[in-house]
Parts: sequence; structure tokens; C-alpha cells
Amino acid sequence: MTNLLLFLQDEGAETASASASDTPLKDQLVQYAIDYGPKVALALAILIIGRWIAGILVGLLQKGMAKKGIDATLSRFLGSVVKALFMALVVLTAAGAVGVDTTSFAAILAAAGFAIGFALQGSLGSFAAGVMIITFRPFKAGDYVEVAGTAGIVREVGVFATVITTPDNKRIIVPNSSVTGGNIVNYSAEPTRRVDLVFGISYGDDVKKAKQVLERLCKEDERILEDPAPTIAVVELADSSVNLVCRPWVKGTDYWPVYFHMQEQALLQLDEAGLTIPFPQRDVHMHTVAS
Repeated sequence: MTNLLLFLQDEGAETASASASDTPLKDQLVQYAIDYGPKVALALAILIIGRWIAGILVGLLQKGMAKKGIDATLSRFLGSVVKALFMALVVLTAAGAVGVDTTSFAAILAAAGFAIGFALQGSLGSFAAGVMIITFRPFKAGDYVEVAGTAGIVREVGVFATVITTPDNKRIIVPNSSVTGGNIVNYSAEPTRRVDLVFGISYGDDVKKAKQVLERLCKEDERILEDPAPTIAVVELADSSVNLVCRPWVKGTDYWPVYFHMQEQALLQLDEAGLTIPFPQRDVHMHTVAS
């Protein structure tokens, strides 16, 4: 009798198991939808609302920076960084709503962020330097500068690098960390510049006459400013010449045209005035020794 009861129980368990295994796939999907549907819907709602809030926050941030006069390049970059960080938080929140354990996931993200930051420490340094350049503006696009051993016109100031075009039209990309790591010479920062010229005459020439020639050249050139007045004086008694300095002031855009013009005209006018521009020479004396 006991064996009969055990047999009937085993048969009932097998029948129940068979009926469960024969449950239609549709019913299983319905059950999954009942169990996980609300969680998935909540996660989607978190993602959609979080993205909407992120857009609003970035817009407000960029408007605030624009009112304070912060460069548009920097504001866009900071906006993208803030949006990425906020969306990472939203994704973690949505994953937690579905039931995913976000503790280990957050630890993995933190470790990955540390590894990426360590690998890109040079780039991060350039980014920090780019923020300083954009914020303090030691130069801007269109300025002629000398940075990191390179001189040329600034074409673009980015958050990671500065693009410079040299006078012979070479395009050079300088990391911002190199730009701020040394002296920055901005030739375009001031509206006027001084042209430094040096001319030599022979010791036997008339110094006053030479100064008059240079003064006349400065007065005849309309690009040379009257205030401040040009400086013309003897600057050095060299080995083979008396050197005169001529220092006129011009607008920044007229620097090189005036420099080249004065060099040529000084050579012609000093020669026409009978003044000699000396050059290094050596006298060789030959002695005949009687045998």
C-alpha cells in the first residue's frame, strides 16, 4: 500500500512538471512582461527625463558662461563634459531601476576612469593649459606670437592645442602645455612697435651728416609716427665703424614694410651723401727676406 502511494505521488509530480514544461511561450512572455515591464518602463523614463534635464543644464551653463565673456570653445567643451558626466549618472540610475547591481559597475567605471586619466595625463595637462589660455587670453586668433620655439600667426586656439601658421606658410600644431610652459611673446598685443635699425659709417665720416640723412628718411616716410619721435644716436664705437641706431615707431602692421624700406633707403641715401658704410677687411703686408 505504501509503495502504491509513493508511485502515485511520483506520477503526480512528473505530471505537474510536464504541464509546466508544456506552458506556451506566449504565457512565459506575458509573465516576463508582468515581472519586468514596469522596471523597464521606469528605466526608459529615467533615461528620457535625464537626457532632457541634461540638455537644460548644459544650456543654462553655456548661457551663464557667455554672459561672463568666457570663450565659446571652452563653454562648448565644458558643456559636453558636464553632459557626459550627468548622463553617466542617469545610466547608472536606470540600471539600478531595472535591478542591475550598480555597485560593481560603478567600481569598474571608477577604475577605468583612473586608468584613462593616467594614460592621458599629458592630454589633460594640455587641456588645463588650454583653459588658462582661453580664460586669461595672452593671445588670440590673428596675433603674431612666439611660443615654444615657434613664431607665426595664431590661427586657432583650442582646448588641447594651438594652431600657428609660420611666415613661410607652414602649419604647426603646438600642445597647449608647451605654450604655457615657457615665455609667450605677443608681437600684436600693442598697437605700435619700435623698429630697431643699426647703420655703420667710417670713422672719417661726418656723424652729424649721417644723422641728418636718417632723420630725413624718417620724416619722409608717412608710416613712421611722430609721437613718440624716432631715436637717432651713436650707439657703438666698433672696431671698424661708428654705429648709429635708428629707432622709429610704427603701427604693428607696418613693422616689416618699414624695416625693409629703411634698410634699402639708408644704403642708397648714405652712399649718395658721400658717407661710407664699412665692411670687415684685412691688410696683408708682404716682406721680402734677402737670402
